[in-house]
Amino acid sequence: MPALKKTVLTVISAALLSTFVVNPASAVDKDTADDPKPTSPMSKVGGSQLSRVGTQVNLGAGAPVLPKELTGRSWIVADAESGDVLAAHNPHWRLPPASTLKMLFADTVMESPELQPKTLEHKVTNADLADIGEGSSLVGVKENLTYTVQDLWRGVFLRSGNDAVHVLSHMYGGVDKAVSAMQEHAEELQALDTNVVSPDGYDAPHQVSSAYDLTLFARSGLQKADFREYCSTATADFPGEKKKGKKRETFEIQNTNRLLTGADGVEAYEGIAGVKNGYTTHAGNTFTGVAERNGKVLLVTVMNPSSDEAHAVYKEAASLLDWGFDSVGKVTPVGELVPPKSAETGTGTGKGAQSTHGSGADTASPGTGRKGPAIATAAAAGTGGVGIALGIVGGVLVLVAGAVYLVNRRWPLPDLVRRLPRR
Repeated sequence: MPALKKTVLTVISAALLSTFVVNPASAVDKDTADDPKPTSPMSKVGGSQLSRVGTQVNLGAGAPVLPKELTGRSWIVADAESGDVLAAHNPHWRLPPASTLKMLFADTVMESPELQPKTLEHKVTNADLADIGEGSSLVGVKENLTYTVQDLWRGVFLRSGNDAVHVLSHMYGGVDKAVSAMQEHAEELQALDTNVVSPDGYDAPHQVSSAYDLTLFARSGLQKADFREYCSTATADFPGEKKKGKKRETFEIQNTNRLLTGADGVEAYEGIAGVKNGYTTHAGNTFTGVAERNGKVLLVTVMNPSSDEAHAVYKEAASLLDWGFDSVGKVTPVGELVPPKSAETGTGTGKGAQSTHGSGADTASPGTGRKGPAIATAAAAGTGGVGIALGIVGGVLVLVAGAVYLVNRRWPLPDLVRRLPRR
């Protein structure tokens, strides 16, 4: 091969690689390395053991061993309320997040005045849909048609629609404003592995997060009633085309979270109540889920499993949840999900802090007698026996000086105020 041609190919290869290698602790694209590994040490947020490369677990007497054949590059399983991290594998590895980043988008802007009330209608313009990445997942938003904020959020959570994200971003004040707010909120949540470039999680140079940070986003978002409702909705009607002289048509959309719907050969997970899945070429499959059994609520995040098995991200997440529920009280935590900065300082100034006003805010007074959280699930009638998470019943949410939580790091999950209909 001529020397000039070799030089050109080398330069092109280096340029392509640099597009997706954002720092030494980030993932290299699967096509450029057979078995990439994070650089040690990673972040120590949540505890020094979480900064170590590889699997971290402190088994006690009677504790089951971790599931075999876990292939995720990064994963974490944690108690959603206490924040205890029961086990983790490279939890701070900075990887492309795909559409799981939409959890941060929703948690950041959902309660903003620009998007209230959820019955607010917006007529979509061409500018709203500009700059959506090629090959994006779409719910089917069309220009010159009108949608409610609720319609758009259903498009975000159920169909992972980048079109819905962009319309909501423009209603909020623009994509750049949304990205800036997301980055600020991530820092408030102490999700310091995250760098936001696009609000929808579409592959972009230097856009990264981690299993640890995604779990923080889910935990924060689940404090909001509307967030819980959307992420646990299995199916919904979405506005379609409007033909002259006829009533506007609707079409059914189904949640792409297969542990919630039991679709495509994946068994619905008992006690599941959300949260969000994602996929892009460079992120692979990503998933964060929340589930309850016997009064315990667990969060799990799995990023980029290498298994060739169909829907491996869901199967590995389910096996980690099973292990977590079996291990409660039998393992010593390897770290913790840290509180937001405002909770530590008691200032309550961060975007993620709970307040006694605003859409979807949940409040409860100490001494109400509510104890453990629980999620009711039901097998819905109809094709496939879809399992639907009906609600989360939380403990007391203590609000002191606007802080999210101040007692023993507990962050109970409030009631899911809107029950889901059976199909």
